[in-house]
Amino acid sequence: MTSAAMIISVLLVTTLFGVVSAARPPYPSECASAGDPNPSLRRDKLTVLMNGFSESRIPLLRSLAATYAFSPTVSSVLVLWGNPSTAPRVTLQLARNLSLSSPKISLLRQRTPSLNNRFLPRPNDIATDAVLICDDDVEVDPTSLEFAFRVWTRNPTRIIGLFARSHDLDLDRKSWVYTVHPDRFSIILTKFMILKTHYLFLYTCHPRMAHVREAVDLVRNCEDILMNFLVANETDAGPILVGAKKVRDFGDKRNEKGSDENQSVSGVGLSSRKGEHGKRRGWCIGEFHRVLGRMPLRYSYGKVVDSIREQGLCHKGGKLVFCDQ
Repeated sequence: MTSAAMIISVLLVTTLFGVVSAARPPYPSECASAGDPNPSLRRDKLTVLMNGFSESRIPLLRSLAATYAFSPTVSSVLVLWGNPSTAPRVTLQLARNLSLSSPKISLLRQRTPSLNNRFLPRPNDIATDAVLICDDDVEVDPTSLEFAFRVWTRNPTRIIGLFARSHDLDLDRKSWVYTVHPDRFSIILTKFMILKTHYLFLYTCHPRMAHVREAVDLVRNCEDILMNFLVANETDAGPILVGAKKVRDFGDKRNEKGSDENQSVSGVGLSSRKGEHGKRRGWCIGEFHRVLGRMPLRYSYGKVVDSIREQGLCHKGGKLVFCDQ
């Protein structure tokens, strides 16, 4: 048995014996000043919550944060620095540089490296009805950001995103698995995820979420899956996948192999991505199902695109061209 598999086995045992439920208090302090949906939140803009952890990604993080800040769709950009061991001088300099790039950008240093911090309600910092949860290694062109936000305004109870995955049932092992289907999806990743701000409150403060948030901390993974569980449970509907004219995932090792730039940012994030990544996420799906008592994830199909220019390629005159040409 690999070390990662042993970790998963231990996690399952500790969960079954209730150790997980005693790990931390069910109501984080951030819930004291948050509450029911706020009708005064702006609906014409969104707040960007960008996760940051590795110092090697700081140049890219600064560039991406500035790009988001220049968008007329964005009210503010909150960079959530999730590495408490980073030297204060580094984060202070980063905060100065970010604020010089745009007054819209703020750096919030997190007290712990918990991935659950991505979904803290932050009522004193968020003034919009929608938030964009994103990573510090994904570049999306401004036009696609604006289009995704327009799709959200027409579907404000749903999760909108650019990167999709799926859950499935292994009938032989009678267990849930994390996978990719070419024709359907049920999970939007936090690489780029737009959702209603109120869901942050439900994720952090609802009493039934305490146990499953602790599972996220144990595996340092799966916060995106848990948010999809929560929203699907609220809406009984799947997420919405949108197309982007230009999107680049610098952290994906499949892109530009051999590039020094790509190697400098891949594999240095907070979530565990190596080896048993898929198995851990499959375990999370099963654990969330067990603790919450039902499987709320719903499949969605197809992708919403901005124009017919995003059609597939067609053979015309012996050449492959966009079908609308």
